[in-house]
Amino acid sequence: MKKILAPVLFCCMLLATQACKKDKNEDVNTTGGTAKVAMRLTDGPGDYDHVYVDIQQVVITMEGSSAVTVAPIRPGVYDLLEFSNGIDTLLMETTVPAGKVSQIRLVLGSNNSVVINGASYDLGTPSAQESGLKLNLKETLVANGSYTFWLDFDAGKSIVQTGNGAYKLKPVIRAYSELTNGRVKGYIMPLQAMATVYAIVGNDTLSAIPDANGFFMFGGLAEGMYTLWVEPGILGLQPYTMTNVQVSYGVETNVGVITLLP
Repeated sequence: MKKILAPVLFCCMLLATQACKKDKNEDVNTTGGTAKVAMRLTDGPGDYDHVYVDIQQVVITMEGSSAVTVAPIRPGVYDLLEFSNGIDTLLMETTVPAGKVSQIRLVLGSNNSVVINGASYDLGTPSAQESGLKLNLKETLVANGSYTFWLDFDAGKSIVQTGNGAYKLKPVIRAYSELTNGRVKGYIMPLQAMATVYAIVGNDTLSAIPDANGFFMFGGLAEGMYTLWVEPGILGLQPYTMTNVQVSYGVETNVGVITLLP
């Protein structure tokens, strides 16, 4: 009986091991199959009335595959200043081949403008209209997976005034995913402070302008230890500095209420 059971048990163990290996390989499959991708548009604010950007196409290229060109859910003009402090909008959804993202390009139309103190100015974007804005997003998409990416269009850094008083759009865009999305939020008081909040780590600085309720949020921050610097926009209030703000992926850090003092 022992001689019969031994080979039978060995065969069962071998089959179980092979089944586990097969399931594991299927879970991490990045070749063949497709993945779902959603892109959302958000903004790093600027000191303007409106920033209108004409978004016509999103082009996604996977390694070893041809480009997938997708029109936004609503092609046309978006006011970037509507999407700050954690507010975003769904830009597009599509299905792409599984694998590594090689390149993402954002193709703009010609109807771009900025409104400053009630006056509207056209924004020239020659390079974006011809080939699209290349975004740095290195992600691996697993077959049958579903992914959300954010395009953070920094309005404050993207508009440049020329010597003749005209304005040009030189887009500064950060792309990040759910896996690389560290967040910091809080409130600035008093409401009339007209403050700007800066998140600083190393040589990188991001800005946020609190909303009418004093709320601010930074999204898509890399992991690290940050310094928050709050600069009031009116006389009579002192700047405020908060050091050692820990940012981790997948975590929303709440710094509470920051009150600026005289």
